Amino acid sequence: MFLLSITLLAQNKYYNCSKLKSGFVLNKVNYPGDTNIDVNFYKLDLNVFYENKSISGAVTILAESKVNNLENVFLDLQDNFIIHSVKINNNIITPIPTITDAKINISLDRIYNLDEEIKIEVEYSGIPEDSNPESFGSFIFGTQNDNPVVWTLSEPYGTSEWWPSKDTPADKADSSEVWITSDKFFISVSNGVLIDEIDNGNGTKTYKWKNSYPIAHYLISLAMTNYAIYEHAFEYEPNKFMPVIHYNYPENLNDSRKANLDKTIPMLEIFTELYGPYPFIKEKYGHAEFSWGGGMEHQTISSMGSFGENIVAHELVHQWFGDKITCSDWQNIWLNEGFATYSEALFLESFYGKDAYDAQINIEMNGNPNIAWISYAKQAEGTIFVQDINSVNEIFNGARTYAKAAVVLHMLRRVLGETIFFDILKSYANHPEFSYGNASTDDFQNLCETISGKDLDYFFNQWIYGEGYPKYSIFWDYLDMGNNFYKVTTTITQQSQSNPIFFTMPLDVKIITQNVDTTFTIFNDQLSQEFEFVLEGLPNELYLDSGNWILKDILSTVYVTQSSKIPEDFELTQNYPNPFNPITIINYSIPKIQSSDIDVVIKIFDNLGKEVLKLVDKKHSPGIFSTNFNGSTFSSGIYYYSIKAGNYTKTRKMVLLK
Repeated sequence: MFLLSITLLAQNKYYNCSKLKSGFVLNKVNYPGDTNIDVNFYKLDLNVFYENKSISGAVTILAESKVNNLENVFLDLQDNFIIHSVKINNNIITPIPTITDAKINISLDRIYNLDEEIKIEVEYSGIPEDSNPESFGSFIFGTQNDNPVVWTLSEPYGTSEWWPSKDTPADKADSSEVWITSDKFFISVSNGVLIDEIDNGNGTKTYKWKNSYPIAHYLISLAMTNYAIYEHAFEYEPNKFMPVIHYNYPENLNDSRKANLDKTIPMLEIFTELYGPYPFIKEKYGHAEFSWGGGMEHQTISSMGSFGENIVAHELVHQWFGDKITCSDWQNIWLNEGFATYSEALFLESFYGKDAYDAQINIEMNGNPNIAWISYAKQAEGTIFVQDINSVNEIFNGARTYAKAAVVLHMLRRVLGETIFFDILKSYANHPEFSYGNASTDDFQNLCETISGKDLDYFFNQWIYGEGYPKYSIFWDYLDMGNNFYKVTTTITQQSQSNPIFFTMPLDVKIITQNVDTTFTIFNDQLSQEFEFVLEGLPNELYLDSGNWILKDILSTVYVTQSSKIPEDFELTQNYPNPFNPITIINYSIPKIQSSDIDVVIKIFDNLGKEVLKLVDKKHSPGIFSTNFNGSTFSSGIYYYSIKAGNYTKTRKMVLLK
């Protein structure tokens, strides 16, 4: 959603920002919304009374029945409101429905069958209250510089705290209207275009806003105060312009603010190039200042508590990822927030250059030593796919949902390559199934695989549904092959208490010689794995992932000299870890006792002495070697492993615990 307030969620990222129907199954997650109806239209006609901090008015909903024989529906609304009347297709329902368990239970005027349209009008009044202690301020009566200000922020569960709706992000209305009547002091702002501004002659004014694009309920908003307006125009085609309107607290509209807001136009140009046309080009984009320490991507009018270039870019990109394409449920919120956070880095790359991109990615990975409270990817605990959607802090966890999710896209860029990666982003943003609808992680993965032709199960399983990140140890040496050619042998071992036990990723290995730097790309898919490279020139240094494409730690990079690598005797070391589940590492050494290579066989036996696996069967030159045993297909119990190398044999015991 938006950019989370530092004061509310200091452990999160420095900010959090908080669809045509896609056919997504609306009850995939147990949201409170009534799955028997499909909403097509919302109209909010509200009176806002600042003095007594209350609202009254009517909400009109057009919906279709999704079942046959529909007799009852419900809308989500907290019980601090009073229902004055309910109409179904202009017929008053008696008795007047009441609110029970945060629901208005409505008996329809007749039985409705599949796809029949139902018009519901609810007149109500009350004092909006934040019933959810983890909410960000669903409807706030506040002040700014001693002036009254009113604003809303409904993501994820706050809509029912100020108007009746179907509370699920997976059911988007095809259009909406928001009419706001209040004291004429207020300039009232909402989604879409202003179709009328009426002086009612009694000290009040009415602002009528109309949105003609599909919209998720939580993106409907209002913001009200004595705004100072600063306008631009975005030329999206030759001689075609879209208004870009910024509503500012008057005392804050200074040269510094204008300089930040002026970047909105180049941002629109950059993101249009990356993702396709601005999604709501027939209406507007803009910002409405509010008194909260972050930002929220309300459709066509982001609510902003600060105006640095990163947050301005973040909320703008949400118009594509979050508003045009909305996550199908809060478990998949990374599709909103990860894309917006990653796009901050893409803006910096386009506007300032690759070094700025690299610096931002490093901050997302490792934090900023000068700003201790910034959440970063290595702090993430648990899976990016949200396990507990009852907790707003879990949904909008700064380290996972924002920073690590952004880094996942950075890594995917390396896995897929520049051209395919950016083709996928644009195709995703404009895909007919997801545009102005909803998408899940599976949807995005399937699109990536279709366009790239690659099986990406390993990538999404470990980075979206898995936990942690790889920690590498590197051992390397080289052999002089003559004529200034050298064979470099590298053993890469992962150490992790994560799930998965080891990560499968392409890795860049850069070897620096006297004359040139050479980079080899390998595919690391084992806990401990050996690679060989042949290159011209004496190797001096070796670096793993010097381009910082992978979220990782490098625990050590050790050059093993020829003399230290050749052991004095045969050895079969104790496996580690032991006990293990399901993978363990076995090290062994071959001494230089003869001029030719030697046959080495390592076998695994069960507790009855039956051979169950031949782990190694090949010739070895002298040296220290490593292999791993994957016991995922074996039962728990005691096993033995033995080595035969020439006349040398040895057996050790290991324990598999599942």
